[in-house]
Order: sequence, then C-alpha cells, then structure tokens
Amino acid sequence: MSAMFCPCAVSEWQWISEERRMRYEVMDTIIEPYGRLEVLSKLEVVQLLNNSSGGLYQLFRSCSLAVLNCDADLDDGRLLLERYRDFEIHVRQVERGIKLELLNAPAGAFVDGQMIRGIHEHLFSVLRDIVFTHDEINHNPNIDLESSGGITNAVFYILRNAKVLDLIREPRMVVCWGGHAISRNEYDYSKQVGYEMGLRGLDICTGCGPGAMKGPMKGATIGHAKQRNHNGLYLGITEPGIIAAEAPNPIVNNLTIFPDIEKRLEAFVRAGHGVVVFAGGVGTAEEILYLLGILLHPDNSEMPFPLVMTGPESARAYFAQIDDFIGKTLGVEAQQKYQVIINDPVLVAQRMRAGVKQVKEHRKQLGDAYYFNWSLTIAHAFQQPFAPVHENVRNLALHKNQQPWLLAANLRRVFSALVAGNVKDEGIRAIEEYGDFEIHGDAEIMEPVDALLTAFVAQGRMKMSAESYRPCYRIV
Repeated sequence: MSAMFCPCAVSEWQWISEERRMRYEVMDTIIEPYGRLEVLSKLEVVQLLNNSSGGLYQLFRSCSLAVLNCDADLDDGRLLLERYRDFEIHVRQVERGIKLELLNAPAGAFVDGQMIRGIHEHLFSVLRDIVFTHDEINHNPNIDLESSGGITNAVFYILRNAKVLDLIREPRMVVCWGGHAISRNEYDYSKQVGYEMGLRGLDICTGCGPGAMKGPMKGATIGHAKQRNHNGLYLGITEPGIIAAEAPNPIVNNLTIFPDIEKRLEAFVRAGHGVVVFAGGVGTAEEILYLLGILLHPDNSEMPFPLVMTGPESARAYFAQIDDFIGKTLGVEAQQKYQVIINDPVLVAQRMRAGVKQVKEHRKQLGDAYYFNWSLTIAHAFQQPFAPVHENVRNLALHKNQQPWLLAANLRRVFSALVAGNVKDEGIRAIEEYGDFEIHGDAEIMEPVDALLTAFVAQGRMKMSAESYRPCYRIV
C-alpha cells in the first residue's frame, strides 16, 4: 500500500489508501485531544472498544462518523453508515493520555491531509459526552431518570460537564431552529438574522447541522468580529439519533450530545434565553410544539420567553400555514406566545435583544440563574423518551378533550416519529419492515395535521433529496 506522510500537529502518521478511493475518498489518521478529554479509565477504554451489544463502540462510531461527514449533501443516517461501512475509530491509551485512531474516515474532514480543527474538537466532544452519559447519568443510582426532577438534573449535569454553563455568564443565548433542507434564499436570510444578532452581542445556539442551523452561526461570526467580540459562543446541541442527518458544522465551538431528543429539547430551553424559528419541516414543527406546550403550561404563564418566527418573503406562506395549524389545534392562546416577522432581520434582532433583557430582569427578581432556567416548569409528558415505533404512534391521544399543553406534547410525538422515519437509521428500517406510520385522531386534529404535512412534502421540506421523497406516514 502506498502511503503519503503529512507533517501535522495533531497526528503522527496519515495516509490515503488508493484502493479505497474508488467512490468516496477516505483517510487514516491518529489524533490527540485539545483539552476536551485527555484521559480515560481502562474500563472506559474497554467499553469503547467492545463491539458487542453491551459496549459503547457502535454509538461512538456512528456519532464520530457523522461529525466527520459535515457539509455533505446527505441526511440519511442509514445511507451514511452504509457509504462508510469500513470506517473504524479506536481509542488508544498512551503514556500521557489517549489518542484516537481513525481508519477510512471521510476525506472531506481534512484539508491538505490535516483534520479541520473544529471537526477535531467535535470528535473529542463526542467521546466526552458518550462516556459521561454512560457512566455518570445512565448508571448513576443518584439520578432518577423516571422523575421530572431527575431528568432536569441530568440535562444540567451534561451541560455542566461540557462547560457550557461556564460560558453563559449573561443572558444572551438565542436558540435558532429551522430546517436543514432549505432554499439558498432562506439560508442567506438566516445568515443575515445571525449577523444582526451578532452585532447586538447575542450568542447563537442551534441543532448544529446545515441549513438554518448553520446560517445564523455563520452570520453571527461576522457580527461578533465587527464588534471585536472574540468570545462568541456558537453552541451546538444534538443527539445520536439525529446527528447523522444533521452533522455538526465546524463553526460550532461547543458541541454537546444528549442521549435522546427529549433531553436535547430541554437543554435548548433551559440554556437559551429566547428562540428564533426559521422555515423548516417536521423537525422544526416538533420543536415549535415542544416550546409552545411548555409555554402553555399554567405554571409558566408569567414566564418571559421571546419567540419569533421569521423568514424572507418566500417563507410568508410557510409561516401562515404554521400559524393556521397552531390556531386550529392549540388555539388562540398558543398563537399569542410568538411573533411572526417577515423579511426584516434587523427587527428580529431588536425584538430578541429586548426580549432577552426582559428575561434577565425576570431572572433577577426570582433569583434564578442566568445560565440555566430552573424556574421553568417542564411537565413529564415532554421529558419521557418517546420510542417512535408503530404501536406508540398509533396509540397517541390526538383529540381536544385534554389540556392544550398536553395536546401539544402528543402532537410533538407525531412529528418526532416522522423525523425518525425520514432520516434516522432505526426509523427508516422500521418503515421498510412494517410499513408507514398510521396516525389516528379526531378529524378536527387530523385535518390540519394532514394539511401541514402535505404542504411540507409539496415544498420539499422533508429531506434534501426532495424529488425522491416518499412519505412515511398515513393519516387514518
């Protein structure tokens, strides 16, 4: 095998294997940590090397592959794993700590034979969070993951271990939600909004993938640079099931991985001080329903939490559909929890800045922390991990004979299942084996759900490969 040596600060040897460059170029390398996670116990190393069902290797491998595959036009978790089926990653203990050995890694993660620094950091963030969650959360007898308080504590511990809470000293974290499969026009608009928020000293938190998750961060970097703000925080929050479809973009300077979608969503609203929503698909609808359900809970009626939905003129119809759907399912009270601003990035940034100031004053009065919203009530219905299997989807309570916040929780689960069926490896395989999800409910709920999903399909908002998309659901 021919080899090419590349002098590199992060590796001792690298080569390109010619016989494996037939279709997707790959590289091999060894890298060292940059202050993310320098040491592991022997037991932790064994767990990460164990390829059996009891080990962490497969989880570590799939998340690492997703990180390495950033900026690729691929949002199919199963296809990614199949495309790089020969990829391997191993933890090696050395005299001064650990190193990661990568075999058949996507070559797009390298520049002139050297791994991109942001991707390098993300790999060790993956390692840090997987080990911590396994050892200190899932197998910690002092954390009750069946209780609401225990789940919130778990979210706090994961954020603290990732040093996110150290960086949120003042309320300025704006969470940006939106689709990964958006038009260039919508992407440019999200970037402009990020720029205006960056000029006003606001930091950005997203699901860390492409599209509307990358645009605000990219814009904010320019706004921060103009204000000589060298400490901008670009927080990416993800989870193993979605990371392959929404690979972290290297602008993210703090990547945190949560064990499931529910803890990921709770992290967004506990750490964030406001939310901007851009156009998206079923994942964005899930996030909107999650937040609205929390804000509709009676305990949170006086809680300031700025929520703005925005996009260019081309997104006006999209947000009109979202607003109509919310009105028909959750009612007028839910519609009063947000503003829709079309084609005005400056106004969005100004409204978010003003809203964040209100959040600061409210936290001061309550004596609540700036870095973590302890006073926000999140009902257990929003925290319980929902397994998107056919029986669970079929049995969801989709009717108006319940509190609006509880209906929002159940509607959120519908869209969570569709995300799984669209882009998650296990969800795609379940659809192939058992057929489409069947969504049952009262007609007054099902009709607006069907109308919204039909619009998403027609507008190509379900997947990047919109022309070949086949719906994974059936309204009953």
